[in-house]
Amino acid sequence: MPTIHDELAKLADPAYRDFQAKLVPTVEPERILGVRTPELRRYARELARRRPGDARAFVGSALPHATYDEMNLHGELIGLLSASAEEAFCLLDRFLPHVDNWATCDLIRVPAFRRELPAVLEKIREWVAPGQPEYVVRFGVTQLMELFLDEAFEPGQLEIVAGIDRPEYYVNMARAWYFSFALIKQEAATLPLFEGRPPRLDAWTHNKALQKARESRRVTEAQKEYLQSLKVRGGR
Repeated sequence: MPTIHDELAKLADPAYRDFQAKLVPTVEPERILGVRTPELRRYARELARRRPGDARAFVGSALPHATYDEMNLHGELIGLLSASAEEAFCLLDRFLPHVDNWATCDLIRVPAFRRELPAVLEKIREWVAPGQPEYVVRFGVTQLMELFLDEAFEPGQLEIVAGIDRPEYYVNMARAWYFSFALIKQEAATLPLFEGRPPRLDAWTHNKALQKARESRRVTEAQKEYLQSLKVRGGR
């Protein structure tokens, strides 16, 4: 009987594998099968719906999985199988410390989170706390960006991300990404963090957030000019 690994291998595209390897330089190329994201998500949905026992057994199996694609499948299944935020927290706390790249981290979506936002916000504070693994922190930042920059936004949430002090590129890129969206969606609350001197953020994250916000089509030319004027020295 074919294993989940075998089934994923049949979906793999060698050309896409080579392309994907360039996008996730922290993953050894030989660990990438090359399953395109739409195919992976279709397979995950079918597995969760038609073979829930196999899906849960896979999510409960030893970590990390042998391949990048199996790790991505695991991340997809967490969102599909979790009936509550608490169930997702348990699965994520087991999974996230084994994540070794930005793409696996960023593909995870948990529908149950939107029904329990206060609990999710408290969990995000735990995920971004000092001492957490790199991609646990990145996941916390991206979830704050996805779930809390619209109706659920409160100005104090900006300090959760501003207070992160980490050297890792993929953590600070997530922070810059978060603040670029905050500048667009919650301009009045976010601009003071960039207008103050000395700046509230480290120079690299400060400047990268401004750059990414200026690249948005939702920002007017006048806004772009003002954001450019807020750039500070010292950012790479």
